[in-house]
Amino acid sequence: MKALIVEDDMPSRKFLQKVLEQYGSVEYAVDGQAAMDAFTLAFQNQEPFDLVCLDIMLPKMDGQQVLKAIRKYEQEHGVSGLDGVKIIMTTALRDSKNIINAFIEQCEAYLAKPIERDALTAELRSFGLID
Repeated sequence: MKALIVEDDMPSRKFLQKVLEQYGSVEYAVDGQAAMDAFTLAFQNQEPFDLVCLDIMLPKMDGQQVLKAIRKYEQEHGVSGLDGVKIIMTTALRDSKNIINAFIEQCEAYLAKPIERDALTAELRSFGLID
């Protein structure tokens, strides 16, 4: 599994990295623009990410904008439905507007901080990314 963590908060980023690196390679971005740069570069190099853990409150581009941009990029490059990257919103925002908007833009899961290890690994299993 190849994962991208998009998180500007170091403790949250370190926690996600510690959990995910057990299952494969992990890269990270600290703002929305860097996330899009990493995502498109990996795609262009034919080494796409399997998973993106995406915070919403980010500098430069917020997580909702990044989610929408990723899905648009995939669509423009012939990737759709279950073939797209699995995106988990990992955020402190628990309001219904953000949750609904994230699912409208086709995230696969929404985990509110503080993220629990068991909840994260359960999502990875449900996506078929880990056994």
